[in-house]
Amino acid sequence: MRLIDKTAIVTGAARGFGFGIAELFAREGARVALLDLDEEGAIAAAGQIGGNAVALRCDVADFADVKRAIDAVMESFGRIDIVVNNAGISHHNKPMLDVTEDEFDRVFAVNVKSIYNMTHAIVPLMRAEGGGNILNIGSTAGIRPRPGLTWYNASKGAVNLLSKSMAVELAPDRIRVNALAPVAGETPLLATFMGEDTPEKRAAFVATVPLGRLSTPRDIANAALFLCSDEAEMVTGAVLEVDGGRCI
Repeated sequence: MRLIDKTAIVTGAARGFGFGIAELFAREGARVALLDLDEEGAIAAAGQIGGNAVALRCDVADFADVKRAIDAVMESFGRIDIVVNNAGISHHNKPMLDVTEDEFDRVFAVNVKSIYNMTHAIVPLMRAEGGGNILNIGSTAGIRPRPGLTWYNASKGAVNLLSKSMAVELAPDRIRVNALAPVAGETPLLATFMGEDTPEKRAAFVATVPLGRLSTPRDIANAALFLCSDEAEMVTGAVLEVDGGRCI
């Protein structure tokens, strides 16, 4: 098992990519804390995983909530080795001028400020422990943007870039920072990306992926496992595209 004796936090873990990552990390030996705004969903997800999985309600856009969750994880497990900043939302696919200020603020709060909050809460602990591993879930939207998602694209471009900057700044502390850039996947956000979930819209999305399918939680979890394991000990500042060739 590749994560034996490690403690991992996964945000947005009640479903989708986050649940897939949490489930695989637990199977690979990690103690896993599932953080999600949907407390009931997180509890159900942790129950499916079993073993050393705990669920905590957390609004990642609120620093006090993040700090409270981190303190609870430390109380339960005593240390934190891995943080996966997976929580994310989007505005609906529509012209940029139709996105309201409230929608814009929420997208950047959940997709970008959440990483700021988690970094402030977790880096001092990782420094005290002599190192750690941070994985941010970016997106191909920040590399090869789709029309109708301008502000979401911008938020994920920020995630991709800040991961590289964090990696350089935190390298002396032996804290590795990487990002994943998934193509659109079979998650609750898919209908938001498309504007509406129809066979025609799905076919149009799939047609942009050379390998001919959307991503799955298993695809993202496998990539996350590699980057958060000791096998990737020389990898930091990478933005790994898990996209079936979409960004080529």
